[in-house]
Amino acid sequence: MQKHMSYLQKHPSITRSRVNNFINDNQWKDVNIQAVLYDMRVGGEPHVKLEVWSAPGQDRPTFKHAVKQHFKPAKVGQVFGPSWTTHWFRVTATIPESFAGKKALFMFDTNSEAMVWSADGEPILGLTGGNGGERHVDYLLAKCAAAKEPPRTFYVEMACNGLFGNGDYHVHPQDRAIYYRLSSAEIVAPNESAWELFHDLEVIVEMANRLSQDSPRSWQALTAANDIVNVFEHSDPATIEPAREIARRFLDCKASEATHSVFAIGNCHIDTAWLWPFAETKRKAARSWATQLYLMEDYPEYRFAASQAQQFQWLLENYPSLFKRVQKKAKDGQFVPIGGTWVEMDCNLPSGESLVRQFLLGQRFFKQHFGEYCDVFWLPDTFGYSSQLPQIVRLSGAKYFFTQKLSWNNINKFPHTTFRWIGLDGSHVLCHMSPAETYGAQCRPGELIDSVKRHKDIAYTNDSLYLYGNGDGGGGPLRAMLERLRRMQDVDGLPRVKQAHPRDFYKHVEENARELVSWKGELYFELHRGTYTSQSNNKRWNRQSEFLLRDAEMLCTVAKMRSRGDGFEYPSDEFTRLWRLV
Repeated sequence: MQKHMSYLQKHPSITRSRVNNFINDNQWKDVNIQAVLYDMRVGGEPHVKLEVWSAPGQDRPTFKHAVKQHFKPAKVGQVFGPSWTTHWFRVTATIPESFAGKKALFMFDTNSEAMVWSADGEPILGLTGGNGGERHVDYLLAKCAAAKEPPRTFYVEMACNGLFGNGDYHVHPQDRAIYYRLSSAEIVAPNESAWELFHDLEVIVEMANRLSQDSPRSWQALTAANDIVNVFEHSDPATIEPAREIARRFLDCKASEATHSVFAIGNCHIDTAWLWPFAETKRKAARSWATQLYLMEDYPEYRFAASQAQQFQWLLENYPSLFKRVQKKAKDGQFVPIGGTWVEMDCNLPSGESLVRQFLLGQRFFKQHFGEYCDVFWLPDTFGYSSQLPQIVRLSGAKYFFTQKLSWNNINKFPHTTFRWIGLDGSHVLCHMSPAETYGAQCRPGELIDSVKRHKDIAYTNDSLYLYGNGDGGGGPLRAMLERLRRMQDVDGLPRVKQAHPRDFYKHVEENARELVSWKGELYFELHRGTYTSQSNNKRWNRQSEFLLRDAEMLCTVAKMRSRGDGFEYPSDEFTRLWRLV
């Protein structure tokens, strides 16, 4: 068949439009790369049998309780709700013989959050439905299906809420009754070569879009992408490999030795309290972290950091087998417990004693369950930074500090990226804010380019941290992010990237940075106005609790001293429980 060849246009916007349309899920999806991403798909019985049990009210029952209930037939197109309710699906999936020799995935989209469970009650991975950038709805059934595959039974726990609670929180209150539609439940066979080409193109096309038009490398990226579109024909699978060869030639050009160095770490910041109940925070942590353990099996280079001892405690209490898997991956170095505090806290309103207890309880937990104290204070999302913090951080055993939101100041831009923060007593910590200016990066070339452009201390250190993964409501990195990161690890035109423990970054800076600047006193955040005047009752009661706990501890200490061993037991465990709540 005669192909139409489009030559590189003198005006690059024309060609950029062409290559962007080639990868996007738009009106051209029947003839572009989207058309060949899946070889086969089947749904409905006998391949997919669905049954459902809906928990009463807003109960969030355990696996053991749910699987004993009476399940009724369910089907695609059915709606479930209202908001904050839970629905358990029993799925029986039978891979057809026509899938023999191919990878088989189960695609299950509830347009909400969900968790896949094995038949014997092991949480496997979280799912996020819908059409947003957080979407991931696939569960691996077989890496290479046999001709005769036995039926597989597993469960999906559907939560009637999204990553950001109950709809668009900018527009609507969170107490609306929303219903969520089961829009897909099917077995698919992905075309793995086509997916490889798709991820190649995601990197190459964005390099063409985001590198300076004065850069030869930008034109080389645009040329490579255009050549791929010329070679590809959606009706001829044999054209995929020649297209991939063009991509390989471009991506195999290595970065120079002097290029900027990026230390990448996956994360999924989860607000312990925001747009959902505490009970949902517990499930968010389990869904998010199970997904990361799932990805680690396919990406041995992957490193993922998680903070907030409270969320680890909930995992220990409610998902003990998952907690043990986290401990194993932490020992292997892939799962990185970090932060050293009980939660990621506000740092202006709490008393000094309350801040001290954050570190005391957090560091104690990490030492007990993971064998070491955290040396990186991890606080990407907060509303300000008291000048007490450097002293408290150093006394807790940590000496490094990561935060992010200060880089979002909208009046007086903070002048530093990597610097020494000096507290009231002269204590100092090495502080860094990712110059990509987000803790939820998506592993895109433009973000790495920004890591160089926005680095305010690049004269002193040619290195930066890069935090990627969906966050605030959890989720974390996705497979597509890790695929893009692999392609960007050493390619001309971008900084060199490596996955690393954040500690490795700070040690590297300590050993190699020249004449870092210092900042003394408070770090003032200028963006989230009103955070210290809204919900004033909560703030008042929190302060009263701090005073009451101080008084109670003092009185119990006096009572213990005066009792002289005559029966008064200092209520240490109860005070620990209460401080955790405060």
